[in-house]
Order: sequence, then structure tokens, then C-alpha cells
Amino acid sequence: MKRFLSMITVLLLVIGIASPLTAQAEDGVVDERFGVPIVVYGADLSETEKESVKKSLNVAEEAEVEEIMVSGSDLVKYIKDGNDKARMYSSAKITRQEAGKGLVISIVTEDNITQVTSEMYANAMLTAGIEDAIVEVAAPKKVTGHSALVGIYKAYEVTGETLDTERTDVANDELNLATKFSKEAGVDSDKVSELLTEIKKQIAEKNPATKEEVEKIVTEQLSKLNIELSEADRQLLIDLMDRIRNLDIDFNKFSEQLSDMTATIKEKIGEIDPGFWESVKEFFAKLFESIQSWFK
Repeated sequence: MKRFLSMITVLLLVIGIASPLTAQAEDGVVDERFGVPIVVYGADLSETEKESVKKSLNVAEEAEVEEIMVSGSDLVKYIKDGNDKARMYSSAKITRQEAGKGLVISIVTEDNITQVTSEMYANAMLTAGIEDAIVEVAAPKKVTGHSALVGIYKAYEVTGETLDTERTDVANDELNLATKFSKEAGVDSDKVSELLTEIKKQIAEKNPATKEEVEKIVTEQLSKLNIELSEADRQLLIDLMDRIRNLDIDFNKFSEQLSDMTATIKEKIGEIDPGFWESVKEFFAKLFESIQSWFK
């Protein structure tokens, strides 16, 4: 019995170490400072699909939520020249957090969001002016994931905020360009996110005064990350970043959020201190040696 209890203790320790370290809102508790979570459903979901999304987003586990729909009419509100007949399937739950917590994005149905990554969402959301929130994205079938961004905009405004439509339009173009580079130019999606984050970070830090200075930053980051784009795609990127330069953004605050994103992206693509992984490897080696000794 004593050996069995020891094994249970070790297993619990392993589970604790393996659990995600990302901060989440406390389940089942309404944070009265920011209101209840907002769940936004794509207007073209069938009732069965909507129930599937509810389950994926753990809506039943929340103490209280506000549920809204997002349609093509919302798309044209936030995106210039948007298609009001667009089909809207991808959905999201957004939970506001206190200032400084940053953005925590998770795609809970990864197999069904085929083009947009969590880092792409985060980049576009920062450009749009959304920060300090937990956002979960879900879809009941395979979709690109683009419409979830419009739903996030609508949900954010339901919490009492007002978004600049010029920023949301640029953010949408950024998301489209990110997925274009990943899908058509063959650039790894994580590298695309790193590229966009690093360029915006440089714009925030250097405050370029001209489009030529923006072009220099873009060229430097493409070279630094060993990313090759066609001349047409490179020009699209320069034009987009010049539009971001001209937005009404508090670049000091923007830079702080981008620094956090840079660390997250680099961690995801493997730029972590090798010493950390060695210490983890050593810990588990010793752990399993101990477990083996119990059965000898």
C-alpha cells in the first residue's frame, strides 16, 4: 500500500508538471470587473453545429455567458469591401482580463481551423486594438478560420469597447496576407507569425517616418529570418506595414505586447534555452529510475 501511494504521488507530480502553464480564467466564476464571457456563433451554423461549438467552447461550464451571432452584415461593418453574403461558421468565446495580462489565444478545434493559427489571430487582434483577453476559437467542420476574427471584433465591442474600423480593416488584410504567405508562398505559418511580429516590433521601436524606412525594416527582417518572397508579395507586405505605421496606435504599449508575442512564438518554434530541456530530460530520467526500483 505504501508503495502504491508513492506511485500515485509521483503520477500526480508528473501531471502537474505536464499541465499547461497558460493562465486561464477561473472556471465557473463571473469576474464582475469585466462582465461575463461573450460567445459568438457564426450565423450559418445549423442547430446541430451550434451545439457542437458550444461543447467545444465549454459553454455549459461557465457560470454565465452572453451569446450573440455574427453574420455578413457584421463583416462589412469592420472590413471595407467585405462580402455581406459571406458564410460564417468559425466561432469564438472571449473573456476579458485585467490590463497587462495580454492575449491568450487557443484554437480548441485545431483540425477544423485549416489556415489561421493562434499567433495569426493574436497579431491581427493587436493591430485591431484588442488586448488583455482570453480567446478560444472553434468550428464544427473544416473552415479557414477567417470569420472568427469578425466575431471576436463584435464580441469585444459587446463588452463596452469601441474599435477603430480602419484598424480592423488593416488587421483583416494582415490576416489574409499571413494565410496567403503560408498557403501560397510556402512559408511555415509560425515563421509568418514571427515575421509579422518582428516587423511590427521594429516599427514600434524605430518609429519610421517614411515608407522607405518601413521597406528597410521589412527587408532586414526577411533576411534575418531567411524568408524569400516574390517581389509582388514583398511589396504587399511593405504596403501593409506602412498602413500599420500610419494607424493611430500607442506604439509604446504595442511594443510591450509584441515582445510577449515574440517570446511565445520563438518558444513554439523551438528557440528555447537548451539547458532547460536538458534539466527536464534529467528530471524524468531520474524519476523513471526511481519508479523502476520499486518493482525490483
